[in-house]
Amino acid sequence: MTNPVPMIPDLQASFACEDVRVEASGAHTIVGVVNFIGAPALPIQIIKLCVWTRWSSGVGEFQQETRLVAPDEVTILAGALTKFHLDNENSHTTNVNIFGGLQFKEAGAHHIEILLDGELKLHYPLRVLLLQQPPAA
Repeated sequence: MTNPVPMIPDLQASFACEDVRVEASGAHTIVGVVNFIGAPALPIQIIKLCVWTRWSSGVGEFQQETRLVAPDEVTILAGALTKFHLDNENSHTTNVNIFGGLQFKEAGAHHIEILLDGELKLHYPLRVLLLQQPPAA
């Protein structure tokens, strides 16, 4: 038996959400896709934030790094490493990283970064907005 030739997978999708539930069938139910985090005051602590990521069309052993980066584009607020294996070019895998107790100290465009074996594959904003309180009547 020959070893398959390694092939870098394609990143099909990634997004932040409130929760991911895995059903008995193996299907994922996504709860609350997060476009931004609205806060009446800062800092704000988020109980749970999930990052859902799907890879396909690769062969071999890989390591995904998921990072939440502050607006300064340097400070890493949270990170997770996920190792995964794809058997053949028709394989796929879905990784879910769960971050608990995140604290956002400033408003602005934070970013989620997805790296594969140390190489940046995706960088997208997660904005933290300071919500204006309505004036008292």
